[in-house]
Amino acid sequence: MTSEAERRAPDGPHPGAVGVTAQGVREKTPAAPRGPDRRVGSVEVLAGLLILLVVFRDPLARALSAPRLQTWTTVFVSVLVQAVPFLVFGVVLSAVIAVFVPRSFWARALPRHPALAVPVASAAGVVLPGCECGAVPIAGSLIRRGVTPAAALAFLLAAPAINPIVLTATAVAFPDDPAMVLGRAVASLLVAMAMGWLWLRLGRADWIRLPRRPELDDSSRGRAFWGAVRHDVTHAGGFLVIGAAAAATINVVVPERWLQTLADEPVLSVLALAALAVLLSLCSEADAFVAASLSQFSLTSRLVFLVVGPMVDLKLISMQAGVFGRRFALRFAPTTFVVAVAVAVGTGAVLL
Repeated sequence: MTSEAERRAPDGPHPGAVGVTAQGVREKTPAAPRGPDRRVGSVEVLAGLLILLVVFRDPLARALSAPRLQTWTTVFVSVLVQAVPFLVFGVVLSAVIAVFVPRSFWARALPRHPALAVPVASAAGVVLPGCECGAVPIAGSLIRRGVTPAAALAFLLAAPAINPIVLTATAVAFPDDPAMVLGRAVASLLVAMAMGWLWLRLGRADWIRLPRRPELDDSSRGRAFWGAVRHDVTHAGGFLVIGAAAAATINVVVPERWLQTLADEPVLSVLALAALAVLLSLCSEADAFVAASLSQFSLTSRLVFLVVGPMVDLKLISMQAGVFGRRFALRFAPTTFVVAVAVAVGTGAVLL
């Protein structure tokens, strides 16, 4: 005979409970579905926006003709145009890893010892032609497939900065300074490995909270694949839009004359370009051409710009917060910024 408490006990996990993956990473369990409600849906929101656009058509047309707003729109669209193709590439690759690649593959491909897996995962970024937007969902899939978080995070930092497309673009942007290519590759690889090892030393599993992905549990691999693609495109794409809007706002607010004043001070020029890399949120395939145009700054300052940008920027921080959780982003991004600046300055002093 069962007791009254046993008959009332729930059969499954409590809604909203937090589970733990094989790597010790916390994973949220979604709450039990509720009955239908009367919340406003996307169709109603779209209809309302269309009505507002028709009603306020003339005031909006006058506002959009303002030069500052045109600049904001140009920067916003350019960031999205640069990033979206690589985001889609990374999302598709992430879905392939999550659905089709067995866990046993990563056990064979990476060294068993986490400290040795970090440099191997960092070097793997050489063969992946992607940017930071695509690397975030890929790193999340690697952790889900059993890869130690330290190795996945090292790959996250290295892939956007040392892949062949980025290094080729850097060589084209700096034809008279080939050492910039070597400096970027060496500094970025060192930062990725340093952050991976630092995570092994100081990181905690409960800082990473991957959202639960029920679509990955579908018995059909085809449905699971497309479900993962749809989820990552909408999820990561939303944070990309937020980051692009923030970058466009900074471009409009910060006066250009400030840059020339900062370029005359060696220490301030390094910090200025490091901060500028975070604020501009450029795609790693295009940032070398922007760095080359900042000719008033030293080569070391521009190297800092190229190393920091693919690892810490507004859209990347937003995406990391969405994929790994806010607690992770608030710790990982500032630490990466400090390590990237220090390593880039040291590499520039030796190679440039």
